[in-house]
Amino acid sequence: MRGGRWGGVPSGTRVISAAAVAVFGYGTVVHVVQLATGGWDPYPLLPGWLAAYFMLLTVLDPLAATLLWLRCREGLVLGCAVLVTDAAANGYANYVLDNSGATAGRIGQAAITALAIALLAVAPRVWPWFHPTTRTH
Repeated sequence: MRGGRWGGVPSGTRVISAAAVAVFGYGTVVHVVQLATGGWDPYPLLPGWLAAYFMLLTVLDPLAATLLWLRCREGLVLGCAVLVTDAAANGYANYVLDNSGATAGRIGQAAITALAIALLAVAPRVWPWFHPTTRTH
């Protein structure tokens, strides 16, 4: 991330961006593994709309990672939207649908919520160093 596309970008912005790309890369792996091990219905106990959202993350996570890596503002917006909605979806799944107390799902939901808050907090700092995907010159 030193030269080319990232040349001149402050190191703090590079670190934030690399961390976000890693988070979405990890999310991609998690959702692909869930699909690979669970088949086309990896969430049989969830309502269809919620299962479809979690399956959609298999596309949205790598898209956000790619756009962030390319320094596109759309990737920052998508990344924030994905983490906020993922935290909300996991909150619904782990607190509304499953009221069995402290579970691994609740710990994961807390982690996703913390990541969403963190990305929202640093987005204004990163924004000026990113560009729109469609440039007008």
